[in-house]
Amino acid sequence: MKVLAINGSPRKNGNTQVMIDEAAKPLMRAGVKVEFVSVRDYDIRPCDACEECYTKPWQCPIKDDALKLLRKMAKADGLIIGSPVYGADVTAQLKALMDRSVIPYNIQAFKDKVGAAISVGAGAHGGQELAVLQIMTFFAFHGMIVANPKGGLFGAMGTADHRGDIKKDKEGLRSARDLGERMAELLRMVGR
Repeated sequence: MKVLAINGSPRKNGNTQVMIDEAAKPLMRAGVKVEFVSVRDYDIRPCDACEECYTKPWQCPIKDDALKLLRKMAKADGLIIGSPVYGADVTAQLKALMDRSVIPYNIQAFKDKVGAAISVGAGAHGGQELAVLQIMTFFAFHGMIVANPKGGLFGAMGTADHRGDIKKDKEGLRSARDLGERMAELLRMVGR
C-alpha cells in the first residue's frame, strides 16, 4: 500500500509539514509506504477551461507539472492533503491542483482511494474547518473514502501562529496521529 502525502504550503518544513509527518507515523508503522511531496516544488498553473481533457483522457495543453503530480496521485492507494489556511481556504497553489484534477476525474482515477485532510490556521477559529471542508469536497468530488480522526467530523486541524508553533498544539498533533491510524484501518478494510 502506498499513500501520497501532499503539502499545499508554499513554505518548506512549516507547520503543515509537521502535521502531515504526524499523520504519516501510524501509517508507516502499519507498513504503508508514504511518499511526501509539496506543491511548492511543482509548477502548477490554473485551469483555463479549454475542456480538452473532457474528450482526451490525461491530456492538457497547459505545459506545467500538473499532469506529473496528478499521475502520482492516481498511482497511490491513498492521499493525505494538508494546507495552511489562506483566506479561510486552502492555498492558491493547492487549489490550482484541485481545479486541474478534472483531468483524472473524467476517468475516475481517484475513485475509492482513501483521503485524509489536514489544515493549520493561525488562531483557534482561524478557518481550519473551511480549509478541511475544501479538501473533503475534493475527496467527495472524486468518489474517495474519507478518513476522520477519532471523535471528529473533519480531518486533523492544528493551530500555529508562527513557524514551529504547531509543536505546542498537542491536541492538533494527536488529531493528526488519529487521522493516520484511521487511514491505515480504512486502507486495510478496502484492500488497498
